[in-house]
Amino acid sequence: MGSIETTLKDAMTIEGAVGVALVDYSSGMTLGAAGGSAELDMAVAAAGNTDVVRAEMRAMELLGLAGGIEDILITLDTQYHLIRPLNARGAHGLFLYLALNKTRANLGLARHQLRRIEAEIHI
Repeated sequence: MGSIETTLKDAMTIEGAVGVALVDYSSGMTLGAAGGSAELDMAVAAAGNTDVVRAEMRAMELLGLAGGIEDILITLDTQYHLIRPLNARGAHGLFLYLALNKTRANLGLARHQLRRIEAEIHI
């Protein structure tokens, strides 16, 4: 069983990780964060990405698309931003937000590792 602290530490071991946050998308509150930099305030970025998750869920609802969001990828010049809504027990309404250094990260492996981390989290 992974606690929030363990979950964040595990995510920061992903190659190229710059920062990670666990966020409640209904309130926009950050439940925990690790990493970040002077250019990337994880609390601000996590709150901003709450709007991204809400917008995608609303778009899916309007389009009548069945199923859920596996993850959302935002590609910047120097970073990947992965947003993964959690389906684990007790984690409904939460998402993991992971920022990766684009030159150091393996995007496919990072997605695989986030799935593993999600499977181990219990809140």
